[in-house]
Amino acid sequence: MERNLSDSTDNLLSVGSPNSSQPKKRQGYHHRTNKQTPKVLGTTVPATNFKPNPVASQKPPRQNRSQNQKPNQTIRLNPSKPQRTFVPKASNQNKLRIIPLGGCEEVGRNMTIFEYNQDIVILDMGLQFPEEDMPGIDYIIPNTEYLKGKEKNIRAVIFSHGHLDHIGASPILLEKLGYPLIVGRPLTLAMVKHKVEDYKKHDAKNLKTLMVQSLNDQFKFGNFTLKFFQMEHSIMDAVGVILETPQGTVIHPGDWTLERDNNNKPILDYSHLSKLKSPRILMLESLGAIDVRPSASHEVMKKNLEKLITEAPGRVIIGTFSSQIERISWIISQAEKLGKKVALDGYSMKMNIEIAKELGYIKAQKHTFIKIEEANGYPDDKLVIIATGAQGEGNAVLSRIITGAHRNIKIKKNDTVVLSSSIIPGNENTIQRLKDGLYRQCDNVIHGELMDIHVSGHGNRQDIVHMLQSIKPDYYIPVYAYYYMLKESGKIAKELKIAENHIIVPNNGSVIEFDQRGGFMSKETVNTDYVFVDGLGVGDVSNIVLRDRQMMSGEGMIVVIATMSRKDGKLLSSPDIISRGFIYMKENKEIVEDIRNQVKKIINDHNKSGQKMATDGEMIKEKLRNNVGQFVFQKTKRRPMILPVVIEV
Repeated sequence: MERNLSDSTDNLLSVGSPNSSQPKKRQGYHHRTNKQTPKVLGTTVPATNFKPNPVASQKPPRQNRSQNQKPNQTIRLNPSKPQRTFVPKASNQNKLRIIPLGGCEEVGRNMTIFEYNQDIVILDMGLQFPEEDMPGIDYIIPNTEYLKGKEKNIRAVIFSHGHLDHIGASPILLEKLGYPLIVGRPLTLAMVKHKVEDYKKHDAKNLKTLMVQSLNDQFKFGNFTLKFFQMEHSIMDAVGVILETPQGTVIHPGDWTLERDNNNKPILDYSHLSKLKSPRILMLESLGAIDVRPSASHEVMKKNLEKLITEAPGRVIIGTFSSQIERISWIISQAEKLGKKVALDGYSMKMNIEIAKELGYIKAQKHTFIKIEEANGYPDDKLVIIATGAQGEGNAVLSRIITGAHRNIKIKKNDTVVLSSSIIPGNENTIQRLKDGLYRQCDNVIHGELMDIHVSGHGNRQDIVHMLQSIKPDYYIPVYAYYYMLKESGKIAKELKIAENHIIVPNNGSVIEFDQRGGFMSKETVNTDYVFVDGLGVGDVSNIVLRDRQMMSGEGMIVVIATMSRKDGKLLSSPDIISRGFIYMKENKEIVEDIRNQVKKIINDHNKSGQKMATDGEMIKEKLRNNVGQFVFQKTKRRPMILPVVIEV
């Protein structure tokens, strides 16, 4: 989360302006400090390279894009035919169109399109982790079919912060859209750069970046004026976004939380947003709409963690999100004070901490860190291990430690294992299994149900009420949560006397329009079907493929191999039967023999009917698939996938 951000001269940016001047370089700001932000991205264009607006309150002059500005490096596709809306004889001209491509029916895949005439601004490009019924899928990304043919209209992609559900799809989608300009704070841009470089070597050089160095920075992208406001979230450099357009002012905090002081008063004041130009359109992340529990404070969390680290009889193993850089930095400083060594484990953990160190966000002594391979060479009470896997992910560090698959770390009885993270909706079962595994091997397991050792990065129901009362929006669009949570958030707004027709609860693909008549949900929708990423394949796993995987994972598979004469269609040998995930063949020989006899009967009956194999090979395969499947179901009440293989000799 961000606090005590320094101010600097207001800047109004018109991207591509040929008359841009280069005033004296301003001082940026560091998280919680006023030190200059280190510049680590070679392709970053600092905000100070553009002409400043001397009067912050003055309406900025409209500037046209330079004739010499290079277009995005992308294939020019023909624009798709415009879809009809429910407003008769109306066009999309002079309308603000808001289109969520993800994040309104799930947790993750956050991406929203803002469109005004020929100008498009995108907020976030997040991924969604697969659900339990998606075997083999690595992750899911937003469907950008709507943007096909509109790549040249994309003025900027804004990243609100660096969590994977907001930047995780960026390597794939930025390449697909021709690498449009990206905007964000230093840590966020650095994380995007590393994601792109990890996805394809040397692709980071294609990025065109614009760094937000101050909350007072303003950027002009066609009909959009982009401004920022301070936000609190569970990752450094999170920032709230304001998009001013001729038809309305969009206020979007991204993911957010509301930290309170000892008197339960919010530390940050958002009432200044209520003074923005009307109509004010608040798009509020609503993951906490059903959470009525009081939020823990950072002060309480730090006291508890300090006590655990200080009094632990042996090693301290802390599982947390790798993006919790501020918390990890604090843990490292506490370990340093106590003379303990810190070992980081997990690829994302090491990468994020290295980025934060380069930016100056973590200032620990070099000798504090040791490699995980060296951990066994230090006394247990002098060691803190910070690792990924607090959500029970199968390949993450904690899961490998529990199963004994970790090369260097084995759980000991006197270890203190701390799960300093919240439960992401959908991960309840995996986290329960993680806890069970830890409790079997360790006597000191600490989690959020026992002690306040984690502060959520998401506002609860009471916080949503406070935000609505502070900002006083004219229109309210709850986003970034499951649909039922969005509906609950909408109910909160209704209870606060926001007009019902000014509360718009979207689905993924909804088209929300604002013009001189006001705001409304259009009848038009855009395609937001899942785009699955499996290994190096993007979008090549269809719903049919996924259904086949589900069937094989649920009921297994039987392969029937029949070798037949090309001349007369007769069997040349006894059919081979192979079972995978259906039965253990050595212990079920009777069923295997019954299936083999059934295959013989099907082929013999086919030959008696006068239909030769040579004339219709597919027909015999279809008969084998259907008849063997029916026979197996009668015998076992199970429906494995039947895969017939016919070899003609």
